[in-house]
This record gives sequence, C-alpha cells and structure tokens, in this order.
Amino acid sequence: MRLGKAARLRRRREFLAVQERGRRVHAGELVVLALATGGNRPRIGITVSSRVGNAVVRNQIKRWVREAFRAAAASLPPVDVVVVARPGAGRVGQGGVREAIRSAAARLSAGSAR
Repeated sequence: MRLGKAARLRRRREFLAVQERGRRVHAGELVVLALATGGNRPRIGITVSSRVGNAVVRNQIKRWVREAFRAAAASLPPVDVVVVARPGAGRVGQGGVREAIRSAAARLSAGSAR
C-alpha cells in the first residue's frame, strides 16, 4: 500500500523546517524528528544516506519505516516527522525498525512535538 502525497514530506524546505525546529527522539538506529503542524494528519519524510548501505539496503529500510509509520500513524498527533536512518539500521531488521518507530511515537505522543 502506498502513502499518498498528503502523507509525505516532499520538499526540501519541509525537511529543513522539521530538522531545524523539530523535537529530536533517538530510537535505536533511527533518529526521529517531529514538528507540530496545523494539519489534520501526521506526515513522514525518510532520509537514508549512502553511509547506511547499498541501494538495496537503503530501500529496504525505507520500506520498513513506511510500514511502521502506517501502523503508528493513528497514535501520532498531527506532526511532520522526519526519520533519519543511522549506519547499522539495516542490521536491526523489520522488527527493530517497527519497535523504534513505536517507541518514538509513544514519546512524541506523551509530550508535545513543539
């Protein structure tokens, strides 16, 4: 299932706004940044650099993050979320990514995302 345009951060300035003013939560091999918006649903942007692995590994991590976001989106407030994969994210597997996103979502829901 695909995330629609309304559920994704698509422009560089949207990513930069979240990275500059957002709340940072470290969750294992992922860093989750969130910035409260006036929107009505959470949106996601994913960053996986070439330092994480080859193209196959990077795309696999992005698929895992998107799937975990779909599962956690109902519990998130309306925020823009940027997920940054750190080197080693490919070794934690799908379950590890899912747990990292779930714990970050719980921490973001508990406190305001600014």
